[in-house]
Amino acid sequence: MKSTSTYLLAALAAGAAAKDFETFAVLRFNNEPGRFAAEGRMDPIVNPGVVATHSHSIMGGSNFATTIEGDQLLGAQCTSAKIANDHSNYWVPNLWFQSPVNGTFKKVPLFYMNVYYKFDATHDEIKAFPPGLKIMSGDVDKRTPPATGSYQLDPNQGEIQPVQWSCPKQNPAADRYPPGSDGKTAGLADPLNKEAGAGFPVTNCDGYSSPLRQDIHMPSCYNPEAGLDDYKNNMAFPSMTPDWKWDCPSGWIHVPHLFYEVYYDTPQFQNDWDEDGQNQPFVLSNGDRTGYSSHADFVSGWDPDTLQRIIDTCNAGTLGMDTCPDIPGGLNFDTCQIPAEFPDPTEEWISALPGEISLTGWGL
Repeated sequence: MKSTSTYLLAALAAGAAAKDFETFAVLRFNNEPGRFAAEGRMDPIVNPGVVATHSHSIMGGSNFATTIEGDQLLGAQCTSAKIANDHSNYWVPNLWFQSPVNGTFKKVPLFYMNVYYKFDATHDEIKAFPPGLKIMSGDVDKRTPPATGSYQLDPNQGEIQPVQWSCPKQNPAADRYPPGSDGKTAGLADPLNKEAGAGFPVTNCDGYSSPLRQDIHMPSCYNPEAGLDDYKNNMAFPSMTPDWKWDCPSGWIHVPHLFYEVYYDTPQFQNDWDEDGQNQPFVLSNGDRTGYSSHADFVSGWDPDTLQRIIDTCNAGTLGMDTCPDIPGGLNFDTCQIPAEFPDPTEEWISALPGEISLTGWGL
């Protein structure tokens, strides 16, 4: 097992290897229908060692706990990732449906989850994550609209906007957001993609095999001086260069660019609310009715050699990372359930979000 210091020396010593175009491979998970690997009030990045402020849905390796230190994830006994040597953990806030009749809440089950591993076009050399690297993307406190309903991932162009909600529909021409919305009472449509935008859409997402989806980009530049645990300062998004490549600041390490897709089984609620073109019934576990505070977390539990092989040789795209040949350690075909230290209530309908979280955002 490589130590973190050995990893850093190797990564910093490596020469630059320009990459002229992006490649990618989608990591998929083995999950029981409707279930993440764990759900509850745990967050070892923001609230290490204690009950978290709000509930999360977690995928990945079985060594997930309220405290994660160093390379402890590498010793996991099982993982829900389809790549056997990926013991990382990936998590997002729960999504809940609030009944318009009596105000009670029911958790929205998982449909399925993907994580795109994007290997940017860059002048840098893209290196595997060091074990134990902690990354967070999105703003848990955000309730005001971003500058745009589109993604904005270039630090040179102003505030980063890394999150969206996607709403495929059988009628592709249907509005997902109120026309002309300024984002203050409903979400903002993406002017370049009619089915997506910032904040929750106000319509039922009934696309074939693709219901409401949470989409989150993660930064891919790691600052070794900040270290593995300093999630507020250890990561940044790369900047676009004049020749259309994405480069990290000098001295930083370019790691894979993660993009989370989390599909929720929202169609089961389609008869429980009436569309009026202005309002919607979903809420995040942090009490956010807008969806602007969508966020995601990651702690690396990859065997670095396995991930480096994938970076260097695997361009499977949407066929899936598990279709790439000669992956060290092979594939995983089993599910992996992680005991939750602070689990959510087991009742189907509850009167308040876990942690007695108050609702915030539109209409409040």
